[in-house]
Amino acid sequence: MSDTDQAHEAVERLEHLDRKETDRPGFDRRAFLRRTALTGIAAGSVGSILSACGSSASSGSGAGSIFAASKSYKFTIVNHVTTNPFFVPTQYGAADACKLLGCSYQWTGSQSSNVSEMVNAVNSAVSAGVDGIAVSLVDEKAFNSPVQSALSAKIPVVAYNADAKTNPRLAYIGQDLFVSGEKMGEHIAELVPSGDVALFIATPGSLNIQPRIDGALKTLKGKSGITTHTVATGAAVPAELSVIDSYITGHPNTKGMFAVDAGSTQSIAQTIQKHGLKGKVKGGGYDLLEITEQLLASGEIQFTIDQQPYLQGFLPILELYLYQASKTLSGIADVNTGLKFLTAETVKPYNSTKSRYEGTATAAGVA
Repeated sequence: MSDTDQAHEAVERLEHLDRKETDRPGFDRRAFLRRTALTGIAAGSVGSILSACGSSASSGSGAGSIFAASKSYKFTIVNHVTTNPFFVPTQYGAADACKLLGCSYQWTGSQSSNVSEMVNAVNSAVSAGVDGIAVSLVDEKAFNSPVQSALSAKIPVVAYNADAKTNPRLAYIGQDLFVSGEKMGEHIAELVPSGDVALFIATPGSLNIQPRIDGALKTLKGKSGITTHTVATGAAVPAELSVIDSYITGHPNTKGMFAVDAGSTQSIAQTIQKHGLKGKVKGGGYDLLEITEQLLASGEIQFTIDQQPYLQGFLPILELYLYQASKTLSGIADVNTGLKFLTAETVKPYNSTKSRYEGTATAAGVA
């Protein structure tokens, strides 16, 4: 949302809160508020205007009055790699949404894509009677029964980051994974018209990344001259680096290395840098780990794809909150968080700033 949109939103909320007041004769309150909000943009005072509406992000104290929420809701977010650096901005997004709305959340699941641990986390959340669950559906069937149990208990469930077609969840918030893989395949074919191409995937079969590699393989299958090799790297970043380093050592004729997960993408860039392969071996992949951003800017790899992990934490909390506050009448919606290819040029703003939005800072705002 732009500053102008925020200002207009602030105006509308102020007018709503004060609509019962009698304005002074000859005083155009609407014009005054609109001028105040719009001029406030230049002075950086939109936050102050929003605070005046009783919805300051510092306390969330105004959320109850705006949305008529009946209590301070408690939500659970179940993740497949809870300590993976990709999900740092996701956790910031969830925390910021909770701070804004006056609710709370628990971050739980598995550190190693262990589906049983994740299922147990969903079941525990249902038993605890939480007000909503967001879960990364990395398995096609394992979460069907737990999610149905939650819904039967009147606990809303949304998927984020990964989705399963047969799951009864209410909505999916995340990237269109298969399409993103198809588009990545097109970029690969442009960068490497012929030769051996290695495609790295952390956890084959996991629905947060398997659709991407499937999409890439579909695209590349129709490109004559390109030979693809699929390589599993594991869920932990250090292991991913070791696997990729060993691969390029054993396959010196490789023309391109590309990945469908954050850790493997970073590891490709580091491996190309380590072995002096810049310009000789093309590389690319997904997400915005800080090292990936830096090595993309220096030309070690040619692209990475932003899927906005911050929104994958912020929006599930927002949807679950609105669903509860509206007594199921609103809030739930599928959201595609995007497919943004970044190059050495377009990644510059990411490297020149620090923010919670990309997980590179703990403070609010962009520095």
